[in-house]
Amino acid sequence: MSTRAGRISQAISLAVATLAAGIMPAPLERDPARDDILRKMADVAGEQGWGMDVLLQVAGPDADLLFPGGSAELVEAWFDLCDRDMLDAMWDTEAPRLSQRVRQALLYRLPIDASVRSATRKGLSVLLAPCEGKALRRAMMRTINAIWQAAQDDSSGLTYVTKRLSLGGVYTSVLLYWLARGDNEAALAAFIDRRLADVLRFGRIKARMGGFPFMARA
Repeated sequence: MSTRAGRISQAISLAVATLAAGIMPAPLERDPARDDILRKMADVAGEQGWGMDVLLQVAGPDADLLFPGGSAELVEAWFDLCDRDMLDAMWDTEAPRLSQRVRQALLYRLPIDASVRSATRKGLSVLLAPCEGKALRRAMMRTINAIWQAAQDDSSGLTYVTKRLSLGGVYTSVLLYWLARGDNEAALAAFIDRRLADVLRFGRIKARMGGFPFMARA
């Protein structure tokens, strides 16, 4: 595993462990003006990055006032906007099984769109800086929790904990696959299916052995 992939995996592991402890990051500021700027930035970020100089070019000389936290705040807010777009897309899903809803949520969150993938790569580069580890963990926490919300899961207690821990492992592998090869929706969907099947199969094995509810490695 590359250093970059290893750091992403570690960040997601820490994020889901924090979620499992019942801790959620503080809500981000949300308003239409910021969302509009974030969409404009995402259109060019794959080539130009998430720098504040790019922000001023794209959104005007006062746009930086809406993002006083700089590039890291820009990226964290865009990831949050992508989470919200996924939730909106999943609003009327009729998939009967939880695993099917999780699958659909992952496909909405990681679309077959080269510009989104490129913008995500550049955004992760910002959040992988040594001083931005907390922002990366917060972003991953929001995404993983949003996927469960999109899947209409209302579990609590130990089940709440184990589901988020297991999804952390799935999301890590799917995110890395999507960043590397996410230009083929059928292949991505097949990869997600295999990962979810692994989770279900391992859970059944643990249940037959009388062990605790499984927690997939992140």
